[in-house]
Amino acid sequence: MLIVDDHPVVLVGLSQLLQGRYPQAQLVLAGTGAQAIDLLMPHRDIDLVLLDYQLEDMTGLEVLREFARVRAQLAVLVVSGSTNPHLMQQTIEAGALGFVLKSGSIDEMFKAVELALRGESYVPPELQAFQLLERSGGKAIRARLSMRQEEVLYGLMDGQTNRHIAQALGLSDETIKNHVSAILRHFEADNRTQAVVAASDAGYRRHKAQ
Repeated sequence: MLIVDDHPVVLVGLSQLLQGRYPQAQLVLAGTGAQAIDLLMPHRDIDLVLLDYQLEDMTGLEVLREFARVRAQLAVLVVSGSTNPHLMQQTIEAGALGFVLKSGSIDEMFKAVELALRGESYVPPELQAFQLLERSGGKAIRARLSMRQEEVLYGLMDGQTNRHIAQALGLSDETIKNHVSAILRHFEADNRTQAVVAASDAGYRRHKAQ
């Protein structure tokens, strides 16, 4: 079993939990996406990967694509703090067997692991609700951002400053600052760059220059 996370405390904590549940399991740890990819070939007996989505060197989608190239049909569970169902859907479409929330319960994680070890998929309740909403014709998670917040987001994605966005939208600097804070919370980002990356992963695209 391979565990991939760039936070040492999380990496050790996950390994201890899994070792306690599966005492016979051989655990391999990696702190970066590149290291995880390199470990696949010498450790051919790896039957499951717990992959942190936001690594320092790669995103979970990038690692999944490389995993598929090196070892097709590898069982992977993506682990993330993001509750964005677009992101969950993308990882599963990229080959992950499931998506596990870091804020979820330990029992939920073990349930996902058990299913993945049997080659079965695990769909978190948040994604199930989103898929049901889509099938019923409802609006996707983007509805959580207001139209004005989406306009501000596109300004961020175009590299504009708060002042430029305010001028373009005819709003005050303080209003734009509040919208940016809401966008950061929405994508669980610490800064504008992380928010832009998360928005891109979630399907948002920069406006083309006129």
